[in-house]
Amino acid sequence: MREKLHTIPVNDAFDHDSECPVCYMIKELETKVIDFTMGPSYMEDDVRGETSRLGFCDKHIELLYKNQNRLGLSLILKSHLDRVIKDIEKLSASNTRTQSPSLFKKQKSESGVVSYVEELDRSCYICAMIERTFERYIATIFYLYRHEDEFRKKFKACKGFCIRHYGLLHKEAPKHLSGSQLQAFINELNTLYLDNMKRVRDDLDWFIDKFDYRYANEPWKNSKDALPRTINKTNSIIRDK
Repeated sequence: MREKLHTIPVNDAFDHDSECPVCYMIKELETKVIDFTMGPSYMEDDVRGETSRLGFCDKHIELLYKNQNRLGLSLILKSHLDRVIKDIEKLSASNTRTQSPSLFKKQKSESGVVSYVEELDRSCYICAMIERTFERYIATIFYLYRHEDEFRKKFKACKGFCIRHYGLLHKEAPKHLSGSQLQAFINELNTLYLDNMKRVRDDLDWFIDKFDYRYANEPWKNSKDALPRTINKTNSIIRDK
């Protein structure tokens, strides 16, 4: 594999006690990218150029704000505002020159501004950084599965995956595995997913029962954190327990 492998974060994720190792990878990666963005790198021209061009999604602007580097975030957003204002002024001037009494032509001339704003609303520097590295994380999972017995043991011993990442691994498997190894992976993946979804479902069922007075004096078993663990399984969100 010529591209960089990320064996350490992938192994760390499968060593961690998590309902979905892939969710854990993303959360750790997200934290690293936030720290990188708000560290000294925000003064670098290439980074500032990308943050100015792409901006940030709602989720990641909140995380950047919580990082507490208010000066750094202000400088980043000032550059972003400068870029947006310049682009909109240019597009607006172009639209003004091409406007005509025709409603159809007017709508067509405004499409440059609309397309720009819609594209900007879909873009995020943090998301783009995460996506680029995350693709290598997934490739590394399959690389380790193909080549390392120790990792295959970790894979079989994990607590399964959330719905989204179960589907992702299912989809990506044929790109990286073949023959009997592919079939073994799919069989293990299906078993891990279903067995652990049922485990969490049963924990959630008992959590619900504990609100019934008839079970008030019964032990909680493994159900106290069943709700956040279920949210991880269903929505790929790791919440504090």
